[in-house]
Amino acid sequence: MKTNTYAGIPEEFGKLENAKIVLIPVPYDGTSTWQKGANKGPEAFLNASENMELYDIETQTEVYKQGLYLADAVTENSSPEAMVDAVHSETKKFIKKNKFVTLFGGEHSISIGTIRAFNECYDSLTVLQLDAHADLRKEYQGTSCNHACAVYEASQTTNLIQVGIRSVDVSETTVIDKEKTYFAHEMVNDNSWMNASIDQMTENVFITIDLDAFDPSIMPSTGTPEPGGLLWYETLEYLKQVFKEKNVVGFDIVELCPKKNDKSSDFLAAKLYYKMLSYKFEDNDIEDDFDNDYQTTTKNNTPKYNEDDDY
Repeated sequence: MKTNTYAGIPEEFGKLENAKIVLIPVPYDGTSTWQKGANKGPEAFLNASENMELYDIETQTEVYKQGLYLADAVTENSSPEAMVDAVHSETKKFIKKNKFVTLFGGEHSISIGTIRAFNECYDSLTVLQLDAHADLRKEYQGTSCNHACAVYEASQTTNLIQVGIRSVDVSETTVIDKEKTYFAHEMVNDNSWMNASIDQMTENVFITIDLDAFDPSIMPSTGTPEPGGLLWYETLEYLKQVFKEKNVVGFDIVELCPKKNDKSSDFLAAKLYYKMLSYKFEDNDIEDDFDNDYQTTTKNNTPKYNEDDDY
C-alpha cells in the first residue's frame, strides 16, 4: 500500500531521519457492524492528499517542509487483539524516536492501541475524542477491541473528553462522564463548549477524530453517519484553539469509508489532517531541530519511557 512519499512531497522531506512527523496508515475494518469499507480509507486519504495544495493559506505555512515520513501500513488483521497490539507497538516505536506521531485508519478500534501507547509515554494525558458515538462499551461481540469499545480503556486510564456525541447505547450511560461530554444537541445552542472543554484538559492532549463527528452533509462517506454533526469551520476554530493552548502530542483520524461517487469526503479527510499539522507546527521554523524542540519547549511533555523499554 505504501507510496513513495506522503502527498507526493519531494523525497528529501519524506525521509525518516529528517522528518519531525510520522504518518502510520492502518487499513483495518475487522469489527465494523454496518457499512464495511474503512479498510480502504487510508488509501483514499493518501490519494486525495496527492491532489491537495500544500500551502496553507490560514497559517501561511508549508508544513510538509517540517518533514513527514509515511510509515509502512500496519496490516495485522488476524484478530482484533493482534491488530491493537501491532498498532500499539508501532506507535510507541516512533514516539520513542521523538517523532510527532499521527495515524489514519481504518475503523476506530485502532485507537485503542494508539491511545495505550501515548498514555504509556506521556504523563497526565487527556484524550480528546470528536465523534458521533460514545464508543464506551467495555466489550462488544466478544471482544474489548471492537470499534464500539474504542475509548472505553481511555475512559478508565486517561482524562477523556468527548465532543459531538449524539448516539449512545443505554449500557454506556453508566460509564459516560456527563461533565466531560459535549452532546451535539446542546452544542448547537451553546458556544461555550469550546472554552469549557479546553479548560478541562491537562497539558498533554491526544486527539482522536472519528469522521462521523462531522455532519453527513459534508462527510457522507463514513460507516455509520449520524445527522446533526459538526461543520467545517467551527471544527477548525476549535482545533486551532486546542493546538494553541495545549501540547497536542499526536492524533489519529478514523472511519473514512470511501465511496466511488464521493471524493469530497476523501478530500475533507486529507485537508483536515494537513490543517491539524499546520496548527501544530505553525510557530516552528523549518530548520528547528524537532528532537530538542519537542522535548524542551513545552510543559511536562517529556515522554515517560526509558530508552531501554521494550515496545
